[in-house]
Amino acid sequence: MVRAVAITALSLLSFLSIASPPDNFPQAKIVAKNSIYFDQNTGSLGDLYCGCQWTWLGKSGGRIDFASCGYQVRKQQNRAERIEWEHIVPAQTFGRQRQCWQNGGRKNCVSEDPVFRVIEANLFNLYPSVGEVNGDRSNFNYGAVLGAASQYGQCRTKVDFSERAAEPRDEVKGLVARATFYMFDRYNLNMSRQQQQLLMAWNKQYPATAWERQRDDRIAAVMGHHNKFVTGERSWTVGYKPVGDGVISKVQGRAAQKPGTATHQLQGNGMIIGNRNSQVYHLPQGCPSYGNVSGKNQELFTLESEAQAAGYRKAGNCR
Repeated sequence: MVRAVAITALSLLSFLSIASPPDNFPQAKIVAKNSIYFDQNTGSLGDLYCGCQWTWLGKSGGRIDFASCGYQVRKQQNRAERIEWEHIVPAQTFGRQRQCWQNGGRKNCVSEDPVFRVIEANLFNLYPSVGEVNGDRSNFNYGAVLGAASQYGQCRTKVDFSERAAEPRDEVKGLVARATFYMFDRYNLNMSRQQQQLLMAWNKQYPATAWERQRDDRIAAVMGHHNKFVTGERSWTVGYKPVGDGVISKVQGRAAQKPGTATHQLQGNGMIIGNRNSQVYHLPQGCPSYGNVSGKNQELFTLESEAQAAGYRKAGNCR
């Protein structure tokens, strides 16, 4: 029995280790189900906002068990019954800082901006939640919601529609704070002083739990890095200057790379773009066709070696 458990654990570790980061939101939901939350649907913590359990359905969906958490529908029965994937930092928050959002909102960004798609698919920012609460939270900032009566039965998350604020239940306040710090830090986003102070208070009052650390380990096995605000390697203070390490990828191991597979520094939002149709890739610098690949045909890489391992070859007109 012990040997069987050990083999199962080893198999799971191997699966998590070879998984690769998703490059779009639909793919991210499948990876999140299979690699991160596969055993959490009947766990004691439950979904993000209400602690509800659910039954998995399809590739990445689920059906909420109202009785497991004392949930009562506020208004939207259909959304309340299903699991949805909440962006802890709303897509609008990071999307509106990109040109694609100005030209047509989220739909345009998904269609035309591969960098937006990668940010939208970041697993550290995703968590299964009751669909109705996810919809009610919308793109509101987190805040302290005072005097609100219970809106969802025994679910303790509160939404203030007039003030456009949402206060999650205590069990996840620290988690959403550290996930928010990570996203703003990684993608060089601007956070109001008021939001910083609130999240700093939650971060201190609700330290990382065993599950949050396990979640971080599982996501790191896929994404290739940890949330350093969970591991304690970084700490947010008022006036914190975001590192932006998801915007600029530094040159690493150049001397160890074989000729033609060197790591390229990604300036601004530049990433190596592969064309799924032609199976060639284009570098941010020195490749005249870099900006000509249709959004729907793009696959992103940070290293040439990654593109080559995926079966791509460098475009012939690259200098």
